[in-house]
Amino acid sequence: MPPSHYFSMECDDLKFAARVGIVGGTFDPVHYGHLLIAEEARLRYALTAVLFIPAGEPPHKPLGQANAEQRMMMVELAIEDNPHFFASRLEIDRPGLSYTIDTLRALRACYPQPELYLIIGADAALEFHTWRDPFAILDLARVIAASRPGYQLERLQNLRNDPRLAQIATMPVPGLDVSSTDLRARVRDGRGLRYLTPDRVAGYIAHEGLYREEASLMPPHEHKCRHHKKDEH
Repeated sequence: MPPSHYFSMECDDLKFAARVGIVGGTFDPVHYGHLLIAEEARLRYALTAVLFIPAGEPPHKPLGQANAEQRMMMVELAIEDNPHFFASRLEIDRPGLSYTIDTLRALRACYPQPELYLIIGADAALEFHTWRDPFAILDLARVIAASRPGYQLERLQNLRNDPRLAQIATMPVPGLDVSSTDLRARVRDGRGLRYLTPDRVAGYIAHEGLYREEASLMPPHEHKCRHHKKDEH
């Protein structure tokens, strides 16, 4: 992977960037839906760069069968042909649960000048008020809620009813309706991943033997559901 795609938090990589998009998640696995949302946001908001930040230990959802290093590698493979996309180990290397507010504060400390754009899914936006320090997040970054094909944007109307949340922008994304859950199920069922994730990612999944068994069959120390506390994200 070209070194320019690796973001090490040394505060030099993106110091000249004017607008930086942030896409977080487990990426278990990463797929074309993630890439499409990131590229659409980059074009629509004239972002200089987009950071993909795989979660180390996410507070809201249990992981599948890929460990943090494998998920990081899949992201690196997925973005290697886009010079505007970068991968960050920030949350993977940070111990404990991954909270968006902590990530944004670390990025802001490293980069006081660039505008930060946090790109989330529309469903996540509906729960935004339950995240840890949601209004501090809004102080640090502009939040963009990306809606998948067929999503009823009126579901986000509640955001408009709270003046503090009304600043969350919505971004309809054309085309692809795909999820990591679907990809894991396809692998488990012996179906292919062509046109759903980059071939490099599909090849890595096959080489590592990922997602071939149900998560419930994982060893107990590997399959532990992170407790969902209302203020955690």
